[in-house]
Amino acid sequence: MRWETMTAPELRAMAGPDTLPVLPIGSLEQHGAHLPVWPDSHAAHNISLRAADLAKTRAVVLPPIWLGLSEHHLPYGGTISSDYATFHGMVRSVVRSLKAQGFSKLLIVNGHGGNIEPLAVSVRECAHEFAMAVVAVTWPNAAPAEIAKILTTQPNIMHACEGETSLWLAMEPAQVRTDRIPAPGNTPPAPAGYSRFYSFWERAAPTGVRGDARAATAEKGEAILTAVTTAIAAAMDNPVLWTQP
Repeated sequence: MRWETMTAPELRAMAGPDTLPVLPIGSLEQHGAHLPVWPDSHAAHNISLRAADLAKTRAVVLPPIWLGLSEHHLPYGGTISSDYATFHGMVRSVVRSLKAQGFSKLLIVNGHGGNIEPLAVSVRECAHEFAMAVVAVTWPNAAPAEIAKILTTQPNIMHACEGETSLWLAMEPAQVRTDRIPAPGNTPPAPAGYSRFYSFWERAAPTGVRGDARAATAEKGEAILTAVTTAIAAAMDNPVLWTQP
């Protein structure tokens, strides 16, 4: 299941249309005063491993790419950000390498909101260039209705919020600074339908948190993990996603 623990001959023997490589992608960025700076990368990796374990399809999970587009978090500190050219170059390099070894498809499990639009362009470019089924999913979008039923103070995953903090309490509870969880702030909504760059400081000053992390529990985190990994495992097994473009 884990690419980095296997040998080169073992991976070479797995190459082909029956094996699905999975690439987790996240970020290294601020998540308030109560969470460490790597939730997006760790969550994407953890979810990928759990989904691969559930799926009938033979899947092998690559180590996560921890560098994402996070320039909007730079004012808070603790953030290392890529630009789009570098980000696409990393994704393209993985696809190119897999293609050269005989793999014919790739699932990217994304854990960072700032990567969504860049990934949409990148996977399209890679699929066209390499004639591979390159599919990306941002994990909260794999089971939005189920997540909405689990959360009690917000309708979806936001940032360092009830959802992400619950996930971290389920996966790495010792790393949550529960005494530093802030009260939610009032962030005015932006007009719908318009695209522009906002620094996160403009949207969530000064805490760096959107949502109410005080409502987080490990039980909610486990429920979210179950819902998301079940949905992604089903997608791994869905042949409609894996036809050659």
